[in-house]
Amino acid sequence: MGGKESVARGQTVITAVQTHVWFRRFMTECPSGLQTLHEFKALLGLQGLNQRVNQYVDQLFNVFDKNKDGFIDFLEFIAALNLVIQGKMDQKLKWYFKLYDADGNGSIDRKELLNIFMAIQAINGQNTLNAQEFTNLVFKKIDVNNDELTLEEFISGLEKDQNLLEMITKSFDLSHVLKAIQNGRKQDTLSFSSINAGVGRDNF
Repeated sequence: MGGKESVARGQTVITAVQTHVWFRRFMTECPSGLQTLHEFKALLGLQGLNQRVNQYVDQLFNVFDKNKDGFIDFLEFIAALNLVIQGKMDQKLKWYFKLYDADGNGSIDRKELLNIFMAIQAINGQNTLNAQEFTNLVFKKIDVNNDELTLEEFISGLEKDQNLLEMITKSFDLSHVLKAIQNGRKQDTLSFSSINAGVGRDNF
């Protein structure tokens, strides 16, 4: 209890002290206790974006908003924070899958994966990996039926291919987003490399 980490059913959870700190920061940014999509974008410094990137950020907000009331409350925030930063890999992959499944039909097609990857590259200002080649590689390695990726294919395929899993977690890791919220400051540019060095590397 207190400031020490607790473990429930083998899963590390956020401490009471950490929760209190994050609650203060969340309420400083959102005094009403409810964060709107506009506030979410402002907090992350993600305004004035092109259509593709806007769709990605909208989808990210939608995944945070578990009860679909159009707001992110603190319970939703802390649940996402706990899952993405400290959750088990299979739990993270399930959460990522929901993010990539833009139309919510339970599967990821090539267009959805391509658009999300290109949006993330646009946010980070990085184009070191060809988005189309990356999409083709993912589907070639883990798409069993050669059509769309199901949740089972997504998790099973990545768990069996450590190189692809590492590539996915580095390219799509959302710790940078939660880290920005946790720190309570806006960032004009979100860098995967800096977060992977400071946070993601310790959690994967």
